[in-house]
Amino acid sequence: MATAALSLGNTQWADSQAAAHGAAGIRRLGSENSLVARCLSGDEAAWEQFVRQHTRHVYALCYRFTGSGAEAQDLTQEVFLRVFRSLKSFRSAEGSLGTWLARLTRNLLIDHYRRSRNERVTDSMEDRLPVVEETRAAARPDQAVAGREASELLQQALQKLSPDLREAVILRDLQEMEYREIAQVLAIPEGTVKSRINRGRAELGRLLRKQAL
Repeated sequence: MATAALSLGNTQWADSQAAAHGAAGIRRLGSENSLVARCLSGDEAAWEQFVRQHTRHVYALCYRFTGSGAEAQDLTQEVFLRVFRSLKSFRSAEGSLGTWLARLTRNLLIDHYRRSRNERVTDSMEDRLPVVEETRAAARPDQAVAGREASELLQQALQKLSPDLREAVILRDLQEMEYREIAQVLAIPEGTVKSRINRGRAELGRLLRKQAL
């Protein structure tokens, strides 16, 4: 009887958690749809809010894949110009606004990489070696040096990952995207996303241990 009651209680708790997350998701989608609608209607304040909310994430993604602050700034501006032209194509039923924006940013990065490297159309952006953002300055100089060294070691290890594993790890562990969002951005099954992340983390760990020897 106690076990049954405990099981029932766990089920009710899980249901309540799911309902809470579902309600939060509905509120988020409603807020996103409202913001998009205001932007499309020509509301300048709404557009400024949109840019302010998403600039940091767009810039971070551009920087991690280019390794250049100047390039990242230019590309971030280009992303929002593209958003301004294509925002009407956003469909909340196909994913969150953040996922749509990440996919648009990735597509622009692919275009940029192909142009800058004069590669064939079939080549992909993944050939570009990603970099990790500089660690924040530490309070003590020795900590700052250690932080820079760790960042450099991580960058070197990331460069040795295969393109598909590298991108999956970046989107999950650096961009902190959910599995389903990464699946939408990369246009692959969620199970493949999880597999790539697990393999990428394992390989990254092996490389870092090897570098430390």
